[in-house]
Amino acid sequence: MKMENLFNEDVMALDTYIMVRLKERTAQLKDSLIKKNRAPIMLSMGAPTSAPPASLIEKLKEFLTEDSIHSYSVTRGEKYFREACAQRMKDRFGVELNADTEVCSVLGSKDGLANLIRFIIYPEHDEFKKDIILIPDPGYASYSQMVGCSGGKAYSMALTPENNYQPDMEQVWEQLKNDGYDENKVKAVVINYPNNPLGVTATKEYVQSVIDFCKKKDILLISDAAYCDMYFDEAQKPFSVFELKGAKDIAVEMFTLSKPYAVTGWRLGWICGNSEVVSRFAKGKSTIDNGMFKALQKACAYIMTSPDGDDYIKQGNIDYKRKQSILVKGLRELGWEIDDSKIPHTTFYLWMPIPRKYDSSVKFCQDMLEKSGIVIVPGTAFGIYGEGYFRISYVCSDEKLQEVIDRMKADGFRY
Repeated sequence: MKMENLFNEDVMALDTYIMVRLKERTAQLKDSLIKKNRAPIMLSMGAPTSAPPASLIEKLKEFLTEDSIHSYSVTRGEKYFREACAQRMKDRFGVELNADTEVCSVLGSKDGLANLIRFIIYPEHDEFKKDIILIPDPGYASYSQMVGCSGGKAYSMALTPENNYQPDMEQVWEQLKNDGYDENKVKAVVINYPNNPLGVTATKEYVQSVIDFCKKKDILLISDAAYCDMYFDEAQKPFSVFELKGAKDIAVEMFTLSKPYAVTGWRLGWICGNSEVVSRFAKGKSTIDNGMFKALQKACAYIMTSPDGDDYIKQGNIDYKRKQSILVKGLRELGWEIDDSKIPHTTFYLWMPIPRKYDSSVKFCQDMLEKSGIVIVPGTAFGIYGEGYFRISYVCSDEKLQEVIDRMKADGFRY
């Protein structure tokens, strides 16, 4: 028996996650790159490289010695963690949530999204009978894989300059039907503002229209708010869907502690919103995991409601804005035409067109790695509308970012 026959066809269709593939390829080239003074500079992962808040680490050390701290937790999350999540939602967005019925912990928002999608899809193999989830395109690389390996159909909603990265839901719906899909198979819409990889946001008016659309169609709205605390303009601060009318009727929102507090490896986050969805999600999740390590929950409950946490986020955003400026200045020197009004005021990503001499984003990114040791992500990793672009994450030191620009100049990479 071939072991591969054990896996269903949806899982067999999966490729290794793009960020893992980039890491593996970089590891293969590392020695040769070092020999030519081009040691790899990783600008691919959306992962902070700064240290977490000092007080968070101290609290974690303190909690490690508490009685019963090393025992199983609970799937929903310890009460103190859920209450801290609810308090954070109130402090940050002015949103009232019931910690007992409208909040559930997740092992990072990626895990939460994958489980939620799996829970709501009835697996099918006929392309036109599959349950459908509408996803942003370009969008987080895992959305389509999460849907696909669950036996569903990920249907792209184009985010383009022409629609100001805010697709008209009625037009998407009509296109879906014109493409031969059954509108009754649509289960959910995923939105992600601030957006990975584009760094763009949406207006409250637009998101309200999506809420109203989902209510009309009786489908779930899933808001991925992973980057809501990463912003450079107080006047355009990202918002929660629950600040808007009727959102709790049809929506859930996913949050992570990875980005704002630089604890990507801790795997903590929460899902909140519609109590029926959250409760059913928690029941399904109870068969999969036993919750998060209690010491981590307790430490993060502290940082979410502490002035230390707010100060850390504020300083981090100042640092990211400075790093963004270094890259923008350097890319302009290399010929990229960057309109001030189009520069993102959220996330730590730049989404840029590939140089004119290239017709493949994959080829450009391969050349950047193999010649200059600069690791970036081809736009096609984020969907069919990503061709012609690349994503660069400004998460390393200022000095490394300047070195990226210097290498590109020396190695002939210009727009």
